[in-house]
Amino acid sequence: MTTPQPLLMDCDTGVDDALALLYLALSPDVDLRAVTTVGGNTAARQAAVNTLQVLELVGRTDIPVAAGADRTLNGSLPHYATHVHGDNGIGNVQLPAPTAPVADTDAVDLIIETARQADGALSLLATAPLTNLALALRREPRLPELVRHLTVMGGAVHHPGNITPLAEANIGNDPEAAALVLAADWDLTIVPLDVTMRENLTTATQRDLLAHGSPACVFAARALDVYFDFHEEVALPFRGSACHDPLAAAIAAGHVVPRLAPRLHVDVETGDGPARGALVADTRALYLSYPERADANARVVLETDGRFPGRLVERLRTSTPAADTASDSASPAMSTRTTRTNGGTAA
Repeated sequence: MTTPQPLLMDCDTGVDDALALLYLALSPDVDLRAVTTVGGNTAARQAAVNTLQVLELVGRTDIPVAAGADRTLNGSLPHYATHVHGDNGIGNVQLPAPTAPVADTDAVDLIIETARQADGALSLLATAPLTNLALALRREPRLPELVRHLTVMGGAVHHPGNITPLAEANIGNDPEAAALVLAADWDLTIVPLDVTMRENLTTATQRDLLAHGSPACVFAARALDVYFDFHEEVALPFRGSACHDPLAAAIAAGHVVPRLAPRLHVDVETGDGPARGALVADTRALYLSYPERADANARVVLETDGRFPGRLVERLRTSTPAADTASDSASPAMSTRTTRTNGGTAA
């Protein structure tokens, strides 16, 4: 029997982070050791509470959750994406207060300690601004040596950005942190908008989740409503959404093998001009099929097979149904508010 892969997720729990958490928590070959949160889609503390609530839907109260940085490396507050993820970050679905507390330890300390305890076997998955990882690197410069692999959902290579014409939210909300993390000597994979915007969740996804009726599936279906509202209005020509963080989670876990993921030299624009926050990937060898280059620092996923949303539904449908959960309505334990406010965009 294969030993489950130890993994720590650093996130800013919005709707797609929540789906990624459920996917990983329900994967028998993944040992989700800890979750840390950072300001991005919502405040770091709110993201930690969201995380505990989501994990409790599948009985995973054993996973420590710690809140981290609520400001960027430069000290500014991120632009919370309430109009994308809802006022509470999880699609305005109201879940019961978690029974497990947010950990007393700081997220940065939890990242470092979890890496040390895993003895080189830990994979890191970052689906949020990279502030926590940048601070962890400052505190423990040997961190890349202590972990097996780092997967970052963020950036855009050929695809437009989603907070500016060039910048994606996770990179663009703290470019200095992203530049510091990408410059470190990780075994690094980047999952940009180029692939996450082409793996789409749809109303059929919602119907499949509701039909199963488990608390996790009903929550996921209800949380997608606000997320779909945003994508339908500004990003996609149909009612649906991108599959940002769950796809990155599946790639981090080895469940999705990219069709095209060349090793490239990647940097981040940290200037104050219109390109601030852009992921700068050197793709000039496109017509040479991206030969290996000596200065490459990241594997950049540029093509997947487009079938992951179905796999996501299959995984979430392994959660235990509740006898009193109706397939056409939210669970009695949760409710939905429909208030939408303006804010920043986040992936």
